[in-house]
Order: sequence, then C-alpha cells, then structure tokens
Amino acid sequence: MMGYGYDVDSNWMWGYGGLMLLGVLALIGLAVWAFVAFTPGPRRAVAGRDDRSRQILDERYARGELTTQEYTERERTLGL
Repeated sequence: MMGYGYDVDSNWMWGYGGLMLLGVLALIGLAVWAFVAFTPGPRRAVAGRDDRSRQILDERYARGELTTQEYTERERTLGL
C-alpha cells in the first residue's frame, strides 16, 4: 500500500519514538529530583550541634528562663 508509511524505511520512527520516551522520562526525573532537592524539608541532624542545643535549652528551662510551653515549642522548632 502506498502512502500509509508501512514500508521498510519507516522502521527508524520506532527508534526516534523510543529516544523521545527516554527524553521525557529523563525530564520528569530531573523535575522530581529538583523538587526534592530544593524543597525545604525536615532539618537534618548534626550530631554535635543538636547535643549542645539540647543542653542549652535544658539549662535555660532549669533556670526558669523558659516556661514549659516555650520549652516544648523551641524543642519542636529545633527538631530535638
């Protein structure tokens, strides 16, 4: 049949279709990576800093500088 694209030379279209699919999947993967990488999430713990933060917070609470509500709020903010 002439004019319908079913001849031997049309096999290259499968290759380009596959490359286009891979390109679209790569763009979607890049978009997901960028969203995860640049969206602020929970803070990652740093061992020494969190220990010192907890110590200072506990000392201030023990001295009466913070109420229980302030203590728990700051504890939650610091992610301790």
